[in-house]
Order: sequence, then C-alpha cells, then structure tokens
Amino acid sequence: MEILLQLVFSGISLGMIYAVIAFGYQLTFATSGTLNFGQGEALMLGAMVGLTLVDNFGMNYWLMIPIVCVFGALQGSFVELIGVRPAIKIKSEFGWIMSTIALGIIFKNVAENLWGRDDMKFPSPIDDDPIKLLGANVLPMDLVVVAGALGMMLLVEFFNRKTIYGKAVVATSNDRDAAGLMGINTGLVITFSYALSSLTASFAGVLVAPLTLTGATMGIALGLKAFAVAIIGGLSSGMGIIVGGLILGIAETATGFYISTGYKDVPGLVLLLLVLAIKPAGLFGKTAIKKV
Repeated sequence: MEILLQLVFSGISLGMIYAVIAFGYQLTFATSGTLNFGQGEALMLGAMVGLTLVDNFGMNYWLMIPIVCVFGALQGSFVELIGVRPAIKIKSEFGWIMSTIALGIIFKNVAENLWGRDDMKFPSPIDDDPIKLLGANVLPMDLVVVAGALGMMLLVEFFNRKTIYGKAVVATSNDRDAAGLMGINTGLVITFSYALSSLTASFAGVLVAPLTLTGATMGIALGLKAFAVAIIGGLSSGMGIIVGGLILGIAETATGFYISTGYKDVPGLVLLLLVLAIKPAGLFGKTAIKKV
C-alpha cells in the first residue's frame, strides 16, 4: 500500500506538469484554432534561462521565476508573430503547424549552441529530504510542483473570468468573428494567448527542472506527452486537461515500477489511441458543430 501511494504521489506531480503544458495548448487553440508545436521547447528555454540565472548570476530561485515567466511571454509572442500570424492571414491550415515545428527546432539548436548538449543538474530550492505523507515518502519539490501548477492554472482562470482583458480572451474563444465586430482586437488577443501559453510552459520548466536533468532535449518528450494529455482530456476543457494529466502521470509511474521503465510510455499512447477512436473530442471535450 505504501509503495502504491508513493507511485500515486509521484504520478500526480508528473501529471500536473503535463497538465500545465497542455493548458498552454488549450489557450492558443481556444482563441485561434491553432497549436504551438514548439511548446516543449518553450519549457526547455524556461528551464535553461532559469538555470543560468541561478547558477551564473546567483539569483534566488523564487526571484528567478517571474523573470523566466516574462521571458516565456516574449518568446511566445515571437512565435505568434513569426510563425502563426502569417498563416492565419492567408488562412493556411498547415502553415502554422510547420512554422511552429520549425521554430521549435531552431530554439533547440540555439540552446545546444548556447548551453551545450550535455544535461545539467538544476539545484533544488528546498530540502531534498523526503517527508512522510499518508505513510509514503514524498519529495518536498513534488508538493511545490503540484501547488505551483494548480496555482498557475487558477490564476489564468481568475484572469479570464474577473478581468476585462480576460473577458476579451473568453469572447474571442467563443466566437472570434463576433468578438471582432464588437470592437475587440482579436489579433492582439491571439498574440496574448500565445504569450500566456509559453509563459505557462516556461513556468513548468523551472518547476520540473529540479526533479530532472536540464538540457536542450528535455522539452521534446514533455511537449509530446502534454499534447497527448490535451487530446485525451479535451482541448476545450480545463478540467479534462487536469484529469488527463493525472491519468497519464500515474499510469506512467505505475507502469515503470510494476512492468518496466521501457514500457512507461505505452499506457498513455494506448489511451490516446482509444480516446481518438471512441471520443475524438476528448474525455471532457465538446464536439464542435460547423454550420454550412
């Protein structure tokens, strides 16, 4: 029982990281119908910039986080400006896919040239000694990851519901054409959604970095798994993304322990295939109805 609890707690921590990254996919899809397939690289850049600030400049971990978030927002705005906006203007259904993938590869290559190809250890901001929780040993950083991930998603939700700018985002996601007719600058809203998407990914990067190795390739697997979470939970459902993240995180840790670490990626992929076959909109997603 203690081992099972241990696996569940580890899976929850991992799943919340997936959920935060997947939340970024949802933000851009809601406002523009597009996705940033370089989301994993945004996470990687956030972690690398954070490591540089902490290691090279001696900055406190908690003071570093806002700077990394600002960097992430600027990086996301750049992606929208260079890779997405031109494709939206010419109504290219595949232009933004190739552009965001290409930018992701460029960011990875830049990171390899700036920081090297070797993975590095990100210093933990808190004590590494595990604590007892319901009989299981839990790393304090795991609790920070869960609290930080939930806090970030709640802040974004609060912004969308309670501020006038957030309501513009919601209006654009409900009906972009109608929002434009009401005087909302939908182009600016889309840019903001990309900035917020990369901000959340960069934040996830500095959250997960102390628990793993930090390097130019760290975002590839995390970005792909987060995309699977977004599809499993539903790109139109925030709750679905959290549930999808938890399912995938717990399934991975349990499979890695009970079967083999070589098979830990299999359950998520199998679940993804099942969801696509049975409920393409996701477990909590709504099927879009197009009027013709």
